[in-house]
Amino acid sequence: MKTSDFDYQLPAELIAQEPIEPRDASRLLVLDRATRKREHKSFAKIGDSLRPGDLLVVNRSRVVPARLNAKKIPGGGKAEILLLERLKPTEWKVLVGGKGLAVGRRVELENGVKAEISQDLGGSQRLLVLERELGADLDALGEVPLPPYIHAPLQDRERYQTVYAKENGSAAAPTAGLHFTATLINELKTRGIGFAEVTLHIGLDTFAPVNEENAKEHVIHSEWCSLSAETAAAVNSTRHAGGRVIAVGTTSVRVLETAVQASATVAPFEGRTRLFILPGYKFQVVDGLLTNFHLPRSTLLMLVSAFAGRDLILETYREAIRERYRFYSFGDAMLIL
Repeated sequence: MKTSDFDYQLPAELIAQEPIEPRDASRLLVLDRATRKREHKSFAKIGDSLRPGDLLVVNRSRVVPARLNAKKIPGGGKAEILLLERLKPTEWKVLVGGKGLAVGRRVELENGVKAEISQDLGGSQRLLVLERELGADLDALGEVPLPPYIHAPLQDRERYQTVYAKENGSAAAPTAGLHFTATLINELKTRGIGFAEVTLHIGLDTFAPVNEENAKEHVIHSEWCSLSAETAAAVNSTRHAGGRVIAVGTTSVRVLETAVQASATVAPFEGRTRLFILPGYKFQVVDGLLTNFHLPRSTLLMLVSAFAGRDLILETYREAIRERYRFYSFGDAMLIL
């Protein structure tokens, strides 16, 4: 399986630079895998493609305002710290920007908290040990780390959070959920469509391109996730009643498929997942997928191709480009059933 098999050409002007207002005014491409039929509609009309008894499973993870300014000790030179993952209350895996940020270097954040780089994790990644936990200081100190293909400044940092985000931990947003408003969620619930929550804290490696030509040789980084007993019960009862389990985003897919047991039932789960879904994977839980349009050569595009078929997905992407859909994090959505 070649990584180049998941490549495509996207005009730069179709990369969405800012979120659309209101959230549910984005476009929605609905793809039927069985018939290959495609429909174009507003996201606000997603309920017309769902059925009473369906269950939408969302990722409740919240993006950490993880981009921090710091100065080196001694000397006072500038440094930039990007928090990737909290390993312990005072230990973070980070990306560093600036010269001389080797093991043993101390830095001071803008709130006066000092920290030391204690381990080189390869590339620009380091282990940073803080003298105390940041806690609520993060909201005042940090900036939301937008993806590198977004060049416009974000006026409201909450627009890079889902309306149901609750648990801090992600370095990037679970973007499929950005289209929902509280009003739309309530409307769907009145139509008999259920909602359940999982958590997966997203690392930046999730969005990294696959550089190996043999896609199977790519090593996907582990991410912490959890699925509660309540969500497990909702998923299993939905499936027993003949409803569809629809994952909101590829992160929800990975949690659900990680938590499935040999008996094909979903059980509560908490831990790390390295599940790398490629074409040929047999889905055991997920019946539908709501997702955005992904970067070429990415693990996310490979997952979507595993769910719907590579040829059908690339054909659908070509149609989305012809129809001038907006791509990537702030772009439009696709519902695959």
